[in-house]
Amino acid sequence: MKSKVLFVVQGEGRGHMTQAISLRQILEKNGFEICGAIVGTSERRTIPDFFHKQFSGIPVVRMQSPNFVTKNNRGINIGATVWRNFVRFGTYIKSANLLKQKVAEWNPEIIINFYEPIVGLYAKTTHKSKRPPIVCIAHQYLGEHPDFVFPKGHAMDRIFLKNYTSLTSSGAERILALSFSPMGYSGYEKLKVVPPLLRQEIKTLSVNKRGYYLCYLVNAGYRDDIENWHKKNPGICLHVFTDMETEKEFIEVHENLFFHKLSDTKFLEYMSGCNGLISTAGFESVCEAFYLDKPVFMVPVEGQFEQLCNGLDAQRAGVGIYDLKFDIGKFLDWLPNHKSQSKAFHQWESYAEKHFVKNFNEVLEANAPADPLTSELLPV
Repeated sequence: MKSKVLFVVQGEGRGHMTQAISLRQILEKNGFEICGAIVGTSERRTIPDFFHKQFSGIPVVRMQSPNFVTKNNRGINIGATVWRNFVRFGTYIKSANLLKQKVAEWNPEIIINFYEPIVGLYAKTTHKSKRPPIVCIAHQYLGEHPDFVFPKGHAMDRIFLKNYTSLTSSGAERILALSFSPMGYSGYEKLKVVPPLLRQEIKTLSVNKRGYYLCYLVNAGYRDDIENWHKKNPGICLHVFTDMETEKEFIEVHENLFFHKLSDTKFLEYMSGCNGLISTAGFESVCEAFYLDKPVFMVPVEGQFEQLCNGLDAQRAGVGIYDLKFDIGKFLDWLPNHKSQSKAFHQWESYAEKHFVKNFNEVLEANAPADPLTSELLPV
């Protein structure tokens, strides 16, 4: 009999959703059943079409979730973010209740949480005996490892990130920290360092260099930065993927500058042929580029400490370099010095399926109901 799994996915950005798509492929291959997916979003985000397509045949439900307040749809305003989510606490309680209802309806044996804080709220308001075991997955959990290196300073940012990450993992029986490379034992039994989750499609791509650079912007407000740089460098061809309120699949701003609507398959297609990736400092897109041996230039979202950590960690792993501005010229100047580290990354990633299946089976076995017949035969 297949073990039923419920996915709960934080819907800010593309990364957690593509991780969920990748994990669905692994779990269904190994005899698990995905009974439903719940995606936490805000008013300014919708669930992308590519996620619905990849979860065809599985019920996908949207719920209101905490999110960042941006400045001009680019940087993060921490003070406004804290206040806005505080006044919307009642809405998030309703979301936790919706999750509770769907758990009762779909009856999963395990909940897999992709960094969604509503799951933590649900765990805090639901006794352990009345809910399935929870496993949390995200790169952000690597910050709980004693060997993880944080950017210098940023004391208040570290406190905020630690508290937010702790909320997302409240009640979790296991925490899987996605990493560019293996790390030693953390001393924290629940925390396991695992390879990243890459979709199978990326492993079948034909990799080459077609002379253009690929951009991914989690916030469309950075579009002006790209356009302004390109006006001074019109000879460089850029294909930019970001949120766009248009029916068109892409907009040609210049013969060498194109803006595309978010699309999982199209993005990977352009990734396979690019000379390098220019991106805000999320984790998933950077991993995909690393796997395809594409050097990366990362620009952390303004005010988002988590992305600053990602940029530093990716640079440490040899993925590329990061900067605080979209100074693409700096990236182009650095490219001749790039040394590929993708071979070691391929080897580490090849253990992903084994790691995830092993961890889920261990959690399921630890929470399996006792066999009543066996219990009766045990000595008093």
